[in-house]
Amino acid sequence: MAFSTKNRKGTLSGILFVAIFAVAATSISNIGFVSALGISPLVVGIVLGIFYANTLHNQIPNEWNMGITFSGKKILRFAIVFYGFRITFQQIADVGMDGFMVSLIMLSSTFILGTYLGYKVFKMDRDTSMLTASGASVCGAAAVLATEPVLKAEEHKTAIAVSMVVLFGTISMFLYPVLYTLVIEPSTGFLHMTPQEFGIYVGGTIHEVAQVVAVPASIPNFTPEMANSAVIVKMTRVILIAPMLIILGFYLAYEAKKRGSTGDSVKLVIPWFAVYFVGMAGFNSLQIVPQDIVNLINEIDTFLLTMAMTALGMGTRFAKFKGLGLAPVYTAGAMFLWLVIGGFIITKLVVEFF
Repeated sequence: MAFSTKNRKGTLSGILFVAIFAVAATSISNIGFVSALGISPLVVGIVLGIFYANTLHNQIPNEWNMGITFSGKKILRFAIVFYGFRITFQQIADVGMDGFMVSLIMLSSTFILGTYLGYKVFKMDRDTSMLTASGASVCGAAAVLATEPVLKAEEHKTAIAVSMVVLFGTISMFLYPVLYTLVIEPSTGFLHMTPQEFGIYVGGTIHEVAQVVAVPASIPNFTPEMANSAVIVKMTRVILIAPMLIILGFYLAYEAKKRGSTGDSVKLVIPWFAVYFVGMAGFNSLQIVPQDIVNLINEIDTFLLTMAMTALGMGTRFAKFKGLGLAPVYTAGAMFLWLVIGGFIITKLVVEFF
């Protein structure tokens, strides 16, 4: 046990060690050019963790590893639950059926496409395929973190998925403003989008929340309507991770039973932290807690997520990446094309239909 009399000191030392790295990651993410790129402390944290794992990992006592593991597992689930304080049901209602349907269609189609391509076409293992797909389809690194406990995946597979989110999410930040300026905003006919439609498109297709915030702000003539629509649709995608993970739990149990497995492998895995996440969002929707307290909770939660991501990075050795080749890039690239092109078409059709 992590906090038994024998292990307590080592566990606490490991947690403190991870926290120091998370403080450094938070500081780096606040540097001007890093912040301008929309790179969150979560991403910086996993980079620092991977650097440590491949250089200095033999320099700390083995007893500390239990605290690192605790940060990557238990603290992670706690932080995902409190991520619900970033969302209210009123925000989702405000964007209307257009935003909800775009979120639902893009999430489900991207996850299915990414999993199929990664597993069947590019021959990655199932866990890496699903983690990469969850990052692209829901909310980037946070979604990868939330999916990892359901799959019980290894740390290096989580790192692969996060790296794909960083790569193609960053490309999105530069691509979307150019598309809007050169193609979408001045065009007539099908290619033209109103500011609200473009906001729905951005929120329904870009990986990270920070990147969604950054894109409208990068457009010279952006409007508050565009920015608000983008963020609300993005948060709708975030809350949809809960039903997605529950469905995934049912699917994994069904697959195990279908293979004729016995024992724990057939047991239904219900990600209760995802259920609690929805409950926390519902509680936040009551607006009982003062906004300044909510802001403080979100800041603390971001730090805890950074700790979890850092801890996962600390379990990632480059040697474990051997044999994958460019398969993750091909898989994430295919999903990126679907998000950009397919997401545009889906947004236009949904807005016209509803």
